Amino acid sequence: MTEAYIYDAVRTPRGKGRKDGSLHEVTAARLSAVALNALKDRNNLEGHAVEDVIWGNVTQVGEQGACLARTAVLASDLDESIPGVSINRFCASGLEAVNMAANQVRGRAGHAYIAGGVESMSRVPMGMDGGAIAVDPAIAIENYFVPQGISADIIATEYGFSRDDADAMAMESQRRAKAAWDDNRFAGSVVPVRDINGLTILDHDEYMRPGTDMQSLGGLNPAFQMMGEQMPGFDKIAMLKYPHLERINHIHHAGNSSGIVDGAAAVLIGDKEFGEAMGLKPRARIKATAKIGTDPTIMLTGPVPVTEKILRDNGMAIGDIDLFEVNEAFASVVMRFEQAFGVDHDKVNVNGGSIAMGHPLGATGAMILGALLDELERSDRETGLATLCIGSGMGAATIIERV
Repeated sequence: MTEAYIYDAVRTPRGKGRKDGSLHEVTAARLSAVALNALKDRNNLEGHAVEDVIWGNVTQVGEQGACLARTAVLASDLDESIPGVSINRFCASGLEAVNMAANQVRGRAGHAYIAGGVESMSRVPMGMDGGAIAVDPAIAIENYFVPQGISADIIATEYGFSRDDADAMAMESQRRAKAAWDDNRFAGSVVPVRDINGLTILDHDEYMRPGTDMQSLGGLNPAFQMMGEQMPGFDKIAMLKYPHLERINHIHHAGNSSGIVDGAAAVLIGDKEFGEAMGLKPRARIKATAKIGTDPTIMLTGPVPVTEKILRDNGMAIGDIDLFEVNEAFASVVMRFEQAFGVDHDKVNVNGGSIAMGHPLGATGAMILGALLDELERSDRETGLATLCIGSGMGAATIIERV
């Protein structure tokens, strides 16, 4: 089988996903173009240099609809002969785009691809696309649907994580993210967003709150307790599914859950022949990819079984992985991953995660893969695993090895 290599990975900064965020006036197509243009310029991609652009975005309506991938290509400086395809695997869309591209290269369906994703959460809010899993009673009732925040609190209840546990992890995410920015660890990957006059709109992750401490986190009210305990009573739905739970312990709030932000990320993937033809040196080999379906009510436990699957299918053990990126959708997701595998937190999200920097849904998977690659190089490690939990009960994972 042909090997698939990562030649480059870039991302925009993450802007606050609200009207006063720096990227609110920048559309998803333009954010995508920033990432695509960066790959083009850094790697001299002329003409039909790649077979396709595979682009993840979650809320595919309005200006994020109508095959945003193709729109992004046309908004960028890439050649119009390059097509684009949009995909949606919820929070793992950016990583799934990379995995699809890698497997296309492995199967000899083209020598190179650009993959990644985008989300403008300030302009196209979550939930605008509806979705039968949440709004069709016949499906929602049958599958014991609850919102993701309730699912995160179910994980905390089921596996014994306290509010202090979650807040401590959130505080550490903020500390690590600040340390990473202070040490310029993202300098080689983050490309600034500029206006039409070339003036910088944003060149850093603006969602971060480095002054966060346990006292400030302790003052925040649980975000999902009201919807759980009052109408429509999602706690009761969850306990119908899990009758062994006497109650749901609501520990999550804005400070220990992922931030709503805008951003885009792109990864250049190709075979050896592509690199030789373009004069590019591969940075890593995509060793393995995996996806899996899981319980749709607790929903966010996917990183555990998909990691078990990817390791088993490739004859590996958890000890073979040097570094992990586990998306910080909610604190309990990461804590459950570490608990399940006995992984030390010093190996997980070492430069902070989505609690500190934000989670631009369709882009995050590509962002954390790029962060993993950067850190493998910086710390002179060899093998890394990136994984995300996914809405409706799924998991996705990728293992990369430095070249």
